[in-house]
Amino acid sequence: MARLYGALFTLSLIWGTSFLFIKLLVEPLGAWGVVFGRCLFGTVILLLIIAFRKDWKDVKELPLGMIILVSLLNNAIPWYLIALSETKITSSYASLINATTPIWTLIIGFVIFHNKLRLFQWLGIALGFFGIIILSGVDFTNFTEQSVVGLITMVGATLCYGFSTHLTKKYLVNVSVTMISVSTLTVSAIFSFIMVLFTNTSIFTMMLEPSIFWALVGLGVFGSGIAYLLYYYCIQKGSPEFASLVTYLVPISAMLWGAVILKEEIHLTMITGFIFILGGVYVSSKKPKEKNVPISKTA
Repeated sequence: MARLYGALFTLSLIWGTSFLFIKLLVEPLGAWGVVFGRCLFGTVILLLIIAFRKDWKDVKELPLGMIILVSLLNNAIPWYLIALSETKITSSYASLINATTPIWTLIIGFVIFHNKLRLFQWLGIALGFFGIIILSGVDFTNFTEQSVVGLITMVGATLCYGFSTHLTKKYLVNVSVTMISVSTLTVSAIFSFIMVLFTNTSIFTMMLEPSIFWALVGLGVFGSGIAYLLYYYCIQKGSPEFASLVTYLVPISAMLWGAVILKEEIHLTMITGFIFILGGVYVSSKKPKEKNVPISKTA
């Protein structure tokens, strides 16, 4: 259990900086350029890890259809939506909305996968939504149509994450963590490459500029490659809900990085909204105490 929580904490630190890198990269590269760059760098580092381990045994047994679906829902589409949202809102604000992922994971589990929810989980969902309402009023005097677009696209990204975690737990549980990570990133790299060809081919030369290159190393190698090894490890050894708890810690590091590096302001309403979301996630993810029931031996 200590190793599992260690993976979760490390993942939160890595993904906290990802919002910063996305903010820095989205203007020169565009949303699909950011997705392609992080997928490409993430894929390369994971292929090197697999080559070092000589761990190719699961390649022929991969459920290709499910790999493609998880790739789109857990990488390509949500990463595009996050990058798009950060053209409208701050990286700190985006990370706060991302914190609702565990709540959407519960709702999707209830609606689509027919998981039962207890009363305290519904209470947690209600608290989380109240937090979103508070966040929607961040700096209300400057809350524009662009801010609404940023809010909606970030919520769309969290929905994708919630759905993909259930698919991974249900259909990819027997596939190694490394193989899930590299295969989904590879598919996403191909998909985003095609999208870049239709949007902005100039990014291929821009990616070689030192400042952009090293930002992509941070976002791709750590935020996509290594982070997804940790993420799928948390899903397989824990649960979809446990893995989504990484959003507990991500907003804290993301807000600090945003304030220090990008000089983004941290408003009281942001902190208040985050507290409600954090409370909602905590309440909804609590495990009920099991009663001690005598076990009768039959043998």
